Amino acid sequence: MFKLSEIKELIKLVDQSSLQELEIENEGARLAIRKPNKTEPVYVTTAPVQHSYAPVGQASFANQQAPAALEEASVPATNGNAKQEDSSLHKIVSPMVGTFYQAASPGSAPFASVGSKIGDKTVVCIVEAMKLMNEIEAEIRGEIVEILVENGQLVEYGQPLFLVRPE
Repeated sequence: MFKLSEIKELIKLVDQSSLQELEIENEGARLAIRKPNKTEPVYVTTAPVQHSYAPVGQASFANQQAPAALEEASVPATNGNAKQEDSSLHKIVSPMVGTFYQAASPGSAPFASVGSKIGDKTVVCIVEAMKLMNEIEAEIRGEIVEILVENGQLVEYGQPLFLVRPE
């Protein structure tokens, strides 16, 4: 598996080099980093090579499906929603690659939902990366207008998670 610090270092190296794309396999995991053109955001994708792990209660990918999941994850989702285009809304983005969770545990209430009033230190979700649960704080005061990802979904570095109407 790749450590978060290793992934960050590889991103910096690719960004500072003339490389456009880098793929590495290590200890049963594959990491792909693609340098964007000037108009698209940076996306980092990872996919298991030998096997994958899934949270309890969720199906894991079969080995044949991992390349398709990798391909899907590298394409930013667009749903044509006008709210995403509203420049007055603030985007809370994922600070890392991982799995998005709306609540601390499957039976718990979500940290934030559409219409929730949040403060700058309010925990809005958890992003699990390498079996570590990372609480994500809003860093802005306002109201949640839209949740852009599904519970249990793989999220990328810099991927928008929430749209917030600032106070």
